[in-house]
Formats: sequence, structure tokens, C-alpha cells
Amino acid sequence: MPVYSMTGYASVQTRPLTPDNPDSAKGVADSPRIGLEIRSVNSRFLDLGFRLSDELRHCEPALRELLTHSLKRGKVELRAFVGAARDSATQPPSAQLLQRLNHAQDNVLSWLPHAQPLSVADVLRLASNDQHPSGDDTDTQERVLTLARQAVADLLASRAREGARLAQMLLGHTSQLRALAQAAAPLIPQLVEQQKQKFVERFMQALTASDASGASPISQQAAHDRALTEATAFAIRIDVAEEITRLAAHLDEIDSLLTADSENSVSKTGKNVATSARTVEIGKRLDFVIQELHREANTLGSKSSTLEITRISVDMKVLIEQMREQVQNIE
Repeated sequence: MPVYSMTGYASVQTRPLTPDNPDSAKGVADSPRIGLEIRSVNSRFLDLGFRLSDELRHCEPALRELLTHSLKRGKVELRAFVGAARDSATQPPSAQLLQRLNHAQDNVLSWLPHAQPLSVADVLRLASNDQHPSGDDTDTQERVLTLARQAVADLLASRAREGARLAQMLLGHTSQLRALAQAAAPLIPQLVEQQKQKFVERFMQALTASDASGASPISQQAAHDRALTEATAFAIRIDVAEEITRLAAHLDEIDSLLTADSENSVSKTGKNVATSARTVEIGKRLDFVIQELHREANTLGSKSSTLEITRISVDMKVLIEQMREQVQNIE
């Protein structure tokens, strides 16, 4: 399963009208240009927003369905607009149209004398709409959906490229965390052995002081046994083998999510699975595992009794926090 970022951008518009453009053969050479752009940023859920020109309002339900089936998470804004055809600026408004506009303006001003008169830009815009009507809504929606499918494909490609970079960064951080865990593991037995010697020396000193003061004698064997008991309790208190084991398991899970076999995205027939079939939201699973990593690193620090292990715990938490920030951008 590829890793997708939730950050991306795509922009498309109808192709230029040329003799080899199939649209010309369909009788839409004079149709207005349609432009469409999609931008997305990170969000906990799928949050869709639309900015459509009035001529394209009827396309919103179909566009919403397309985005819902193609994307799982992210704050997504789709903007679509209609522009004039390429040759509309070269065609001056007809005398009949100017006469109709002038007559309409006179009627409006007779009732609303304070209304603004038509400007040249207004006349040209109205003339363009008159020469190039919006046409059938079904045909317009199909053209918009064709553009939207292309834009979504470009957006997913952009998000996939960004997701690949995020995955590489996270894999680098998991390698560093493994190295830190491996560095911490041998320190515990060494520390236990050092503390055991300290306990033995301390009890032997107490035994010598007891003999010198004439107090009730303490056998050397009892002092040694007490030292071993204290060392055992100390070893249990600072043992981090369980935390390191869980850290390794969480890191394995992260690596598995980021490097899942690409065959998972191919159906048994050999064809790519449709985008709408993507049901695994890797970002949410990664976010949960990152929380577990942070908990284990905190426990490691709380059990620390040496500066070296404290430093390892702090380094781990810095790396985990960096991973948490980047995981927020993964779908």
C-alpha cells in the first residue's frame, strides 16, 4: 500500500481548441473554457470544500461523490470556473445585441435612476454569454467530471511523491531509534553488576563497623545475602528489557506499514485496484503506534538511574516527536 501525503495540488483545464482536438469534431469548438484546481492539506478527517462558478453549481454532488471515493483524509478545496472561449474576444458584439442591451438599460434606468450604467466590460461579458451559451447541463457536467478525474489523478500522484519522501524520513528515524535501543540494552546488566558490587561493599563496611563497636555480630554470609537481595530489587526496578522489546515491536510495525509489499495494491487479475478501494488509512495507524513509542520512551526515562540512559531516552523522545509531526501529514 503506497504512502500518501495529505498535502498536494493539481490544476487542469480544457485543452486548447486545435484542428486535431477531438472536441472540435463534437461541435464544442465554441464552448467556453473550463478550469479546475484541487488543493489539499492535512486534516483528521475528509473535509471537502467547493468554490464553483454559478454555471457549475449543479456539478457539486457528482464532484463530491468523486472526491469521497478517491480520498480518505485531508482538507480538500476544489475550485472550478468557466472562462470565455479562445476566439470570443475577437468577435465584437452584434448591432442587434447592442440595441437589446441599450433598450434594457433604458428600462432599468427609468425605474432605477440611480443604477450604474453598463460598462464596456459588462457589455463584452454579456455578449460573450450570448454568443456562447452554457449549453446542456449534462454535457457540461461530463466535461467537468472528466477534468476532475484528471485533476484527482494528478493530485494523488503529487501526494504519493510527497508520501514517499515522508516514508523515507520516517524509516531513517526508526533506524536511529533501533540504534538507541541497542545502545541502551547492554547498559542495564553493567549497571546492575556495578550496583551489586556497591551493595556488597556497603554491607561489608557495615559488618566491619559492627565488629569494631562490639554490637551484635552480623555474619558475613548474611551481609552478602542482604547485598544480593538489594541488588535483585534494584535490577527489577531498573529493568527495561520489556520496554526495549515493545519498542522493537512498534518499530517493526511502523516499518511494515511504510514498506508494505506493493503487491497489496494489485488485484488477482493483475490490474491495479481502484483508488476507491483503498480502505487502510495508514496515517491513523501510524499516529497510534507513535503514541505507544512515546509511552515506552517515557518509561525508559523514568527507570533511568544513569546519565547515559537518560540521554538515550531524551534522544528517543526528540526523534519520536519529529516523527509525530510528519505522521500528521500522512493519509
